[in-house]
Amino acid sequence: MKKLLSPFLLLVTTVILILSCAEEQDFDQFDDLSVTPIVASSIFYLESDEEFINSASAASTFYAQTFNFDAFNEQFVAERLLQGTMIYELENTTSKTLSITIEFLDEGGNLLDLESFSIDPAPAQPQIIEVAYGPGGKSLDILTNTSNLRVIGNNLGDVTSVSSEPEPKIIMRSAAEFLFRLK
Repeated sequence: MKKLLSPFLLLVTTVILILSCAEEQDFDQFDDLSVTPIVASSIFYLESDEEFINSASAASTFYAQTFNFDAFNEQFVAERLLQGTMIYELENTTSKTLSITIEFLDEGGNLLDLESFSIDPAPAQPQIIEVAYGPGGKSLDILTNTSNLRVIGNNLGDVTSVSSEPEPKIIMRSAAEFLFRLK
């Protein structure tokens, strides 16, 4: 009985496989595929306490730093950038009105763009500012040609007052989100 059952099952399985419905494979689907990932990254972080701001010279600049930003130095990456958003979070618990400027510079040090923020003294709510690049925003060429970022912090107030807040300081966080077309 066992010998009869085995060939019978093999025959039934073969008939089912032959008669089963199977769709023809379409390997051209890859051409229709669109891959557009969003890449998020932290750009820079600035923190300066009020004591340091007060000790800066009378020239009012308490911070100036240039950062290398070669995120798009590879042509492959620059050509596939569809849009980007720079996100700035500003929090001031000092007794000073402050100004923060971010300059976007090309390889030759030429100014491509700048963002300037005036930050009220404490008590002020943290600010979140988003700047779009690409469709509906600034030119993508600014991002793709940026080689350096220069961040400048200026004290627009006095150099003697001290906030009543515990640990008064300015904090600036910067991040970005970029949308690419890989295929």
